[in-house]
Amino acid sequence: MSTIKINKELVNKLPTANNLLKEKYGEYGTSTYEEFSVKARAWYVAELFKEKRKEKKMTQKELAKRIGKKREYIARLEKGETDMQLSTFLSISDALGMEFELKTQ
Repeated sequence: MSTIKINKELVNKLPTANNLLKEKYGEYGTSTYEEFSVKARAWYVAELFKEKRKEKKMTQKELAKRIGKKREYIARLEKGETDMQLSTFLSISDALGMEFELKTQ
């Protein structure tokens, strides 16, 4: 079995995820960071819906029919190309048998 030597000095020079985010989107709380954060959360929710839809072996067309939308709309949501209204969020989560909990900070 061979041993891999890690140069700790080089590892310590690697940027952190937080530093990369700051570099690209600005400091936490800035408008550019908040815009990124909103898009990232929307993408995350769309991924949750897509995974659940596939888990249930449901097509985009079937999901769209259940919520009264077109398949193309579901495709755009899953690609992160469009935003959804709260009513659509609730319709999709109901159609997929998902429950979400809102928390206050």
